[in-house]
Amino acid sequence: MPYVNIKVTREGVTPDQKAELISGVTDLLVRVLDKSPATTFVVIDEVALEDWGIGGLPVQHYRREAAG
Repeated sequence: MPYVNIKVTREGVTPDQKAELISGVTDLLVRVLDKSPATTFVVIDEVALEDWGIGGLPVQHYRREAAG
């Protein structure tokens, strides 16, 4: 019974994109691990941008520095 948790920043991920992620991850687990789609759980959490950090920085600051 696989459980996959996908976390993305809350930046306009559409319901169609989420459905594609759920389908694709489920298909991958079926193909690679021979898991049953009926018992495969995929959860997508959207995280506020200010709650996400990379390299010790809030993601917005990180992106600004990376863009440079």
